[in-house]
Amino acid sequence: MFLQIPNGWLNHLRKEIQEDYFLDLDKFVEYEYQTQTIFPPYEQIFNAFEYCSYDEVRVVIIGQDPYHGENQANGLAFSINEQVRIPPSLRNIYKEIAADLEHDIPQTGNLEHWARQGILLINATLTVRAHKAASHKNKGWEKFTTALIKKIAEEKENVVFLLWGAHAQKKGKEINKNKHCILESVHPSPLSAFRGFFGSKHFSKTNDYLRSKNLPEIKW
Repeated sequence: MFLQIPNGWLNHLRKEIQEDYFLDLDKFVEYEYQTQTIFPPYEQIFNAFEYCSYDEVRVVIIGQDPYHGENQANGLAFSINEQVRIPPSLRNIYKEIAADLEHDIPQTGNLEHWARQGILLINATLTVRAHKAASHKNKGWEKFTTALIKKIAEEKENVVFLLWGAHAQKKGKEINKNKHCILESVHPSPLSAFRGFFGSKHFSKTNDYLRSKNLPEIKW
């Protein structure tokens, strides 16, 4: 599985993927793909790395679990394949962007164009069984993605971390606020978006920060 990780990322993660827990995770994931229906497709597990190189990371958005319905997950957090109905959390993200930046709401939920601009769209867990949310929880992915975020925070500077919900905020608790921009709110889920995600203006604030560091803005 780890052979799918692009070389630019592999250079920074080589030590991590040699840890015993990751070797166990690798065996588990390989067996699951051989015996179950797993999402995203095997070759898309590390799409977050494929579309956003390590050197180009400017923004990190942390999700939880891949979508577990047919033809939904594409390896990017919150993103969904073309021609698939936009899920509620992503629709709320689009609503906030529309209000914040006076944009039209897109008709597609594929966020590949975000990733290609330097946004790492990373879920805490990178795989899931079909129709069984959180089925790959506590198998090792969380430890891997926590180490990944820590490495980015330690090795890079001037990265914007968008931490939506308690789960993402827990992962980002050790990020140095003097080196990076941390924007927190409740999760964009319909259950919580009205308690602070709407009106947070995280998208304009992200671009304000990037501009202040002479970095390219994101075309949301």
